[in-house]
Amino acid sequence: MAPEPTLLPRPRSLQAAPGGRRVPDREPVEALDSGLPAQGYRLEVAEDAVRVVGADEAGLRHGRATLAQLRHPANAPEGAPDRTLPVCRIQDWPDFAVRGVMLDVSRDRVPTMETLRDLVDRLASWKINQLQLYMEHTFAYAGHEDVWRRADPYTADDMHALDDHCRSRGVELVANQNTLGHFERWLRLDRYRPLAIAPEGFDWIMGIHRPPLTLDPANPDAFALVSDLLSQLVPQLRSTRVHVGMDEPWELASDRRGEWVQWLRALRDVPVLDGRELLVWGDVPAAHDDLLAGLPDGVTVCEWGYEDNHPFEARSARLARAGLPFWVCPGTSSWMSLSGRVDNMIGNVRAAATAGAAHGAAGLLVTDWGDMGHLQQPVVSDPGFVTAAAFGWCADAHAELESGTLATLLDVHCYDDPARETGRAVIGLGRTCRMVGPQLPNMSALALPFLLPQWPMGKAMTKGLTASDLQAVRALVDETPVALGRARPRRPDGRLVIEEIVATAALLRLACDDAELRLRGDGTLGSVEPADRDALASGLRSRIEEHRRLWLERFRPGGLSDSTAWFEHVLDCYRTGTTDRSWFGPFG
Repeated sequence: MAPEPTLLPRPRSLQAAPGGRRVPDREPVEALDSGLPAQGYRLEVAEDAVRVVGADEAGLRHGRATLAQLRHPANAPEGAPDRTLPVCRIQDWPDFAVRGVMLDVSRDRVPTMETLRDLVDRLASWKINQLQLYMEHTFAYAGHEDVWRRADPYTADDMHALDDHCRSRGVELVANQNTLGHFERWLRLDRYRPLAIAPEGFDWIMGIHRPPLTLDPANPDAFALVSDLLSQLVPQLRSTRVHVGMDEPWELASDRRGEWVQWLRALRDVPVLDGRELLVWGDVPAAHDDLLAGLPDGVTVCEWGYEDNHPFEARSARLARAGLPFWVCPGTSSWMSLSGRVDNMIGNVRAAATAGAAHGAAGLLVTDWGDMGHLQQPVVSDPGFVTAAAFGWCADAHAELESGTLATLLDVHCYDDPARETGRAVIGLGRTCRMVGPQLPNMSALALPFLLPQWPMGKAMTKGLTASDLQAVRALVDETPVALGRARPRRPDGRLVIEEIVATAALLRLACDDAELRLRGDGTLGSVEPADRDALASGLRSRIEEHRRLWLERFRPGGLSDSTAWFEHVLDCYRTGTTDRSWFGPFG
């Protein structure tokens, strides 16, 4: 029996001719059939013709995408005649009407327009049909230049051009502007600080004092600011959806939680949002039935969680019982990890898709965040995008998806590497976090030396970290450049992809060196000998230089200095042997 073609996403129904019979490729005959499920298609490769039948224009587009993948050289058996296709019949349609990707473009990477266009093309080829750019301060809002001046923000012309490109690929570009929490870039300025719940900041966790993050929902001037931002951003895009965020309002006391839903109700009445569907993060109302009951009409709850044990099933069932429209929102597990958390990501996306499909979610939105300096290279996010494309289309068809299959999908449909080494390397590095004992929520223990150098190794949250674990990670990391010497990614930016993977491996190795030296002492950086700290500093300076170089290949310069500040803080710690217990980034 001929092997099944490698398709992304895998169709829910594929019938192939016995013996893998192939016929000459032809231009497809296209037709519409309203009897098919929405966005569905039927693709027939027969002796006499190639036919693509779509339920609608989206269905035709998806059928063409599958046909293009059938034509990929990876799906031609060795010795098969050129320009032939396998005789087959595919019937397919999505579990979720919306299958989206959300990019964090505020912390701290602002992708160039070329980077965004290339990403949109890849996502569309995998049948992803929505893109959101998460914004805090990276749109050029008139009258607020002091906030975004150094950020290289997007302009209205940028948004128009990207919207046009997305629409030409069948992708909806949705405005995403946080409107309550995560306002630290604004509230650190004297002009805006009075709008905060806690203008002087607040005591968070682990002895960390954070600057003001959350607007005061009782302050009319705070609402006027948000209304201004939305009135400038939303009209630039043609989507009838707007994501207004409202997640993690840390300073909002529990006895004030009713103000959260009052704020949302007020947003519902902002003129520029009239007639638009509002998307809102679900973390605040998740545990409070009174808030769910108070949600206004025209609001969709985006239930998010980023661990493989997040209760998507219980939360989805609860939202369905309440009769509320909702999406499920897993993550790429790239942030605060250096190299990704692939096994967790697969479980997280699987749980979200399975629960969402079972309880009637209208969308799956995978999120890709940049917390704590956005230190991970963009290649680290690719496994999450591919996994979301697979499960967001049909969870049942991908029930057995695991890391080995994911590596193949990456090599065929993301990197176009016939040597099958590029995707394998990305997945290998993405699994290193499971090679050490401590499993931290929302981050990898291997990233801690650069994110929170004040935390000791082998104690408290990193209890169980051992030198032997670190040596095993180092051995895998050292093999990565050797394996990549055999890689042949044929993507136009294939060279850059390889350089990003090599940089990821080198940074991961330095993290292992740092942690192992600490374990020889009492776990703190102060217990590391000065000569060893000097060696770590030398290695980190090289990593910073490479971080800067690679950044400018895909991202605008704005935000780069904020990102490297995380590394430069560690350099200072190496120099002095002391750490600041309250460190939490350049805005702390």
